[in-house]
Amino acid sequence: MSGPGRVGVLGGAFDPPHIGHLILAQEAWWRLGLDRMLLVPVGTPVDRPAPRFDAELRVRMVEAAVAGHPGLACSRAEVDREGPSYTADTLELIAAEHPGAELWFMVGADRLEGLTGWHDADRLLRLARVAVVPRAGFPVERLREIGARVAPGRVDVLEAPEIAVSSTMVRRRLEEGAPVRYLVPPGVEELLGG
Repeated sequence: MSGPGRVGVLGGAFDPPHIGHLILAQEAWWRLGLDRMLLVPVGTPVDRPAPRFDAELRVRMVEAAVAGHPGLACSRAEVDREGPSYTADTLELIAAEHPGAELWFMVGADRLEGLTGWHDADRLLRLARVAVVPRAGFPVERLREIGARVAPGRVDVLEAPEIAVSSTMVRRRLEEGAPVRYLVPPGVEELLGG
């Protein structure tokens, strides 16, 4: 992407990527009027166990998942970097790759309240606005209240369809030999050997 624009950042293990990730990315891209929504597979996670699938396979799966959608793309910002994957560092790298762009960082409703405790949270919030999607237990009004405390004027609450699919569910189904068609994009299913 050349020149300033509006760029969204959706980080995650993508272990594997599933339709919920894509619906969330597409909704943010559309609702925020983004020029590009980057899906960023984690390199070395700091707050969870290592992903089941290796980084290169997760990158290939994300690339397959977003293929054909001109607004969505995979970023290697974290998998190509040594050491732990801190969001502030990732956003700084993406800001440097997209000079002058306005950034939005997607965060889960359940993680919004704790955002100020993240590594270098002040820098994170200077680099990007925060976009969050309501879900069970976190209705719109509650998220607006949390957002006003956590990052006044910097949190956008987006409506999006709720999809009860998780990477954990997909991995469990793979282990059981159950089909994952329609839970993951066709290119991801192919890479998983499904």
